[in-house]
Amino acid sequence: MASRWPLRSLRTKPSRVQGLHYDAGFLSDEARAQLVEWLGTLRPIWENRFSDVRPLPEGEEQRRLLRPVYWLGNWQFACLDYYRPPHGLLDRCVQAEPFPPALAKLVAVIEQRARGMFREKADMPEQWHLNTCLVNFYGDTLEGEKRVDVARVGEHKDFEPGPVGSLSLGERALFQFVTSRRPGERDGVVQQQWLDDGSLQIFGGDQWKKRTFHRVQRVDTKAGHRFDIHVPEFETRRINFTFRYVPDEHVVPYAKLSAAARADVQGYMRELARHSVFFASALAAAGEA
Repeated sequence: MASRWPLRSLRTKPSRVQGLHYDAGFLSDEARAQLVEWLGTLRPIWENRFSDVRPLPEGEEQRRLLRPVYWLGNWQFACLDYYRPPHGLLDRCVQAEPFPPALAKLVAVIEQRARGMFREKADMPEQWHLNTCLVNFYGDTLEGEKRVDVARVGEHKDFEPGPVGSLSLGERALFQFVTSRRPGERDGVVQQQWLDDGSLQIFGGDQWKKRTFHRVQRVDTKAGHRFDIHVPEFETRRINFTFRYVPDEHVVPYAKLSAAARADVQGYMRELARHSVFFASALAAAGEA
C-alpha cells in the first residue's frame, strides 16, 4: 500500500473561512515521527528582547523571551527588532540553516495550498515563498520546585508580506484573532481556533494580517505531550512552526550585517555554532571563528 506521507488530510476534512484554512489532520503519523526525531537534534536558545551591548529603549527593561526558540531559513533575532517593512528592512534577517528534507516536503504542500487560497497580488506577492520559519517551544519554566506556565504569546502582527503557515505539534493551543492589544481583553476576539496536534493553519489577506492582531491565549495540558528539547529548566508540551516570507534581498549572511548588529547577536551566534556546522561556518566567514 502506498504511503500517504506527508499528509493525512483525507482523515479530517479541512475547514475554511475567507482568508483562513485549518486542517486538523494535516500530518501523517510518519511525518510527525520524522519531525520529532529531527527536533531532537536541535539546541534551541533563549533570547533577550533587547540588545545587551546597546542602551535599552527609553522606558524599557531587559527581559528574556517567554520561550526558547530556533529559526530556519533566516533568523530574526529579537534584539534586532524583527522584520518590519517598509522601514525595518536592514540588519533584520540573518541567513540560517535550510529546512531539513522532512520539513521541506511539508512546506511545498503548504505553499501549494496558500497559492490556491490567495489570488490577488495584494495578498500574494509575486515572489512569495516560505523561506523563514520560527520554531517556538511552549511549556513551563522550572524554578526550583516551582513550575511556571509561560505557554502563551501576546497580541501581535506578522509583518512579513503574504500568507502565513502554522504547523503544530503536541498539546492543543487556543489561537485567537483580536482587534485590541489590551492584555486580557476578551471582547476583542473576532475569530478563534484550537490548534491540534498535527494540524495546519494558514492565514492571510487584510482581515487577518493587517486589521487584526493574533495571539496564543493558552496551551492545554490534558493530552500529556512532552518533548525533550535539551533546554535545562524548561518542560515543553507544544512546538509550533510558523512559516513566513521575507524577500530574498533582505536576507543577509552574518558577515554582511553592520558592525553594530553583529555585536548585538555575536553571543547568540557563538552559542548556536557550538552545535551547528552552519553557524560555525558563518562565524568563520566573518573572521570570528
